[in-house]
Amino acid sequence: MSSSSFTMSFTAAPEDIDINGHVNNAVWVRWMEEVATTHWNSIADEAHREAYAWFVTRHEIDYRGNIVEGETTEATTEIGKAPTGARFERRTTFRNAEGKPIVRAVTSWAMIDRSTGKIMRVPKDVAAQFVPKA
Repeated sequence: MSSSSFTMSFTAAPEDIDINGHVNNAVWVRWMEEVATTHWNSIADEAHREAYAWFVTRHEIDYRGNIVEGETTEATTEIGKAPTGARFERRTTFRNAEGKPIVRAVTSWAMIDRSTGKIMRVPKDVAAQFVPKA
């Protein structure tokens, strides 16, 4: 199985809400990681999940709206191009109930070898499962 994009929904719970009455910025970051991790776990084979792990090296986030407690957002994460060495970029867009983009992010991720804890180049067979077909 392969797919360069993945979508899932999140509903704002009481603990996700900040003093301004909407989803806290830290929650958006947590949801970005959750949709990316769920995408990885849904596609990567078991051997890859056991051998490799990912960590975030950079987030760039544009906030254009928000949701309040009880509202749901649809998050779509996409990998647009093959990794460069150990790193690749993942774009994530959160949309409100009307389909309007409210949060957009570009996150740089790097791969580590679980057995050594060291950063490594993303193997071609791992990347092939996630990059768009030409």
